[in-house]
Amino acid sequence: MIWNKAKECMSLEDKRRMQGERLRKLVERVYHSTPFYRQKMQEMDITPDDIRTIDDIVKLPFTTKQDLRDNYPYGLFAVPMSEIIRLHASSGTTGLPTVVGYTRRDLSIWSEMIARCLTAYGATSNDIFTVAYGYGLFTGGLGVHYGVEYLGGTVIPMSSGNTAKQIQLMHDFGPTAIACTPSYALYLAEAMQKTGIPREEFKLKIGVFGAEPWTDNMRREIEAKMGINAYNIYGLSEVMGPGVSHECEFKDGSHIIDDHFYPEIVSPDTLQQLPYGEQGELVFTTLTKEGLPLLRYRTKDLCTLTDEPCRCGRTNVRMSRIVGRSDDMLIIRGVNVFPSQIESVILEMEEFEPHYLLVVERINNLDILEVQVEVRDGFYSDEINKMMALKKKMGQRLQSVLGISADIKLVEPFSIKRSEGKAQRVLDKRVFS
Repeated sequence: MIWNKAKECMSLEDKRRMQGERLRKLVERVYHSTPFYRQKMQEMDITPDDIRTIDDIVKLPFTTKQDLRDNYPYGLFAVPMSEIIRLHASSGTTGLPTVVGYTRRDLSIWSEMIARCLTAYGATSNDIFTVAYGYGLFTGGLGVHYGVEYLGGTVIPMSSGNTAKQIQLMHDFGPTAIACTPSYALYLAEAMQKTGIPREEFKLKIGVFGAEPWTDNMRREIEAKMGINAYNIYGLSEVMGPGVSHECEFKDGSHIIDDHFYPEIVSPDTLQQLPYGEQGELVFTTLTKEGLPLLRYRTKDLCTLTDEPCRCGRTNVRMSRIVGRSDDMLIIRGVNVFPSQIESVILEMEEFEPHYLLVVERINNLDILEVQVEVRDGFYSDEINKMMALKKKMGQRLQSVLGISADIKLVEPFSIKRSEGKAQRVLDKRVFS
């Protein structure tokens, strides 16, 4: 099924013409309404008149997450705050969130995007969705929520956590679809099995999973345990939120909604645009966004693109699964975590040496973050109560900064391996390939 055939099945020629027109309008708008972009373009000796077709996009400056942090909170907004009707935010390396603003039109477009995704998964207005993504500043919960309503479906706004309640309502309310992280879906599947309730008593048939990397092996396990079709959804808050791309029934790459988001692949080293089929860093330009329009936003996600038509009939450019990142950001239970965030907490506390190791594992299908940190001489003790209090103190500080819990392992001074070169701060034992 296709939700918006006119846009999802456009000819390449018509699409490129539309993308070029939208790019020209976008550049004109940000040049006159966003001082950051005007200065960038002036430094590159570019004016809006230099942008005539979509191919001219390579003339434009890149935007990075650091640019959003440097202009915190509203410096990159292209409309007055009176036109912003919602704010979302994601975590950053300094503890300051990157703030995203949406106009009424932005939210309408976002909702329609999600409706396209859900339709591609086979959902209709007859479906009932339990949304188990987090609600709040995170875009996952409300993004899918509004998309389901736009589709005409029914929403159960469960949010994340409270697994026993999740299972009870999934059984009693009879949702036919669930949206959450894939790791939580597996955890939920195992918890459902432990209840002893026959799978046939649950009506689930569709799973909408994203916000963290996952594999086809994980997909097959989820599908087998939950008796559903599991689909990938991709997005990032800076660009819009979930729904920037989505799989279809054939699960052969994710369709980018490229009438709103123009994708490029560039070399992380040279930043030169690469041809489709070559692996590089994914870059998006928001062709229609009003609140926070972005030129050539570097996602740091590594993948490939193809413009070969899909068997489903859609002509959108498709992206492969994300194979890694060009920076050190970790995605843990759907939350962006930077080692520098943890380091800043450690450096603020006199009890600890600036030597640490982050160990990430997937246990019982949930991501677990262990923070190993050296305790300074004078603070390390054989008294269990003192060490437990220190462990609790560190855990609470990290929880407040990261937004997720971490297992704290206190170790003696000099017990973490030193390096004369670049220190290994992260040991990620999860397998995504």
